[in-house]
Amino acid sequence: MKILSIQSAVAYGHVGNSAAVFPLQRIGVEVLPVYTVNFSNHTGYGAWRGPLISPEDVREVITGIEERGVFPAIDVVLSGYQGGEGIADVVVDAVARVKAANPDAIYACDPVMGNARSGCFVAPAIPDLLRDRVVPVADIITPNQFELGYLTDTAPDTLESTLASVDLAREMGPRTILVTSVERPDREEGTIEMLAADDRGAWIVTTPHLPFKANGSGDVTAALFTAHYRATGSASDALARTASSVFGLLEQTLASGERELQLVEAQEHYAHPRMEFEVRQVR
Repeated sequence: MKILSIQSAVAYGHVGNSAAVFPLQRIGVEVLPVYTVNFSNHTGYGAWRGPLISPEDVREVITGIEERGVFPAIDVVLSGYQGGEGIADVVVDAVARVKAANPDAIYACDPVMGNARSGCFVAPAIPDLLRDRVVPVADIITPNQFELGYLTDTAPDTLESTLASVDLAREMGPRTILVTSVERPDREEGTIEMLAADDRGAWIVTTPHLPFKANGSGDVTAALFTAHYRATGSASDALARTASSVFGLLEQTLASGERELQLVEAQEHYAHPRMEFEVRQVR
C-alpha cells in the first residue's frame, strides 16, 4: 500500500506527518509525505519557528512526485492540518490527479479544526473551506465530535444524535466516517469512545479516558484507521485495531511522564495491537 500524505511537519515532537508516517511505516505502508508547514514544534507550546509552506511550493512537490510516474501506484491520499487557506485547492487537485491515474484510489480527510475544549484553532477561513471544498470530495473523514458538529451544523452528544450527524456528513460525500473523542453523557465514567460508520453499518468502541492532552494522537488515529480500512474493507476491524494501537500509545506516553507522544517507543502497539476492546455494532 502507498499513501500520499499531505500534512504539517515538526522537527520536535509528533504531530501531522511527524505523527502519521512512522506508525504507517511500522505496519508496512509506504508513505510519501508532503509537508504543508515545517515548524520547530507544534503550536500548542505557544511559540514556534519555521515556515508555513506556500500552496505553490506544496503543489510543486506533488507535481514532482507525479512526474516520477508514481500516481498510478498510490492507493490513498491522506490530508490533515492544512495550514494556509490555499492548501485546500492543492489537496483537491492532487486527489483528482491521483484518482485519474488510479480510479481505485481513495481520499481520507482528517478535517482538523479544533476540539470541544479549545474551540477552533485554525485560521478563520479553514473550517468553511474544509466543509465546502474538501470534505465533499473525500471518501473517508475522521472528525472528532466537535468537528463533526461543525461540518453538519449540529450539536451531537448522545449516540442517537451522533449517528444522525454522521448520516448528514455521509450525505455530503464521504461514505466512511470515523468519529473520534465521542463523549456522550450516558457513557461509563472515565471512558471515551470512537464510532465508525460506512454503508454496512455503524460500530462503537469504548476505552478508558487517560487524563492528559496528547497532541498528535488524532493524526495517528486518522492514519492507522485509513490504512486498516483500506487493507480490510472492514470498519469494525479498522476501528478495533486503531483503538487498541492508539490506547497503547497513549498509555505508554502517560507512563513516561513526557509531554510528547512516545511514538517510536510504542511501535509494537501498531505492529501487534492487543485487540483488547470490544467493538459493538450500533446500527
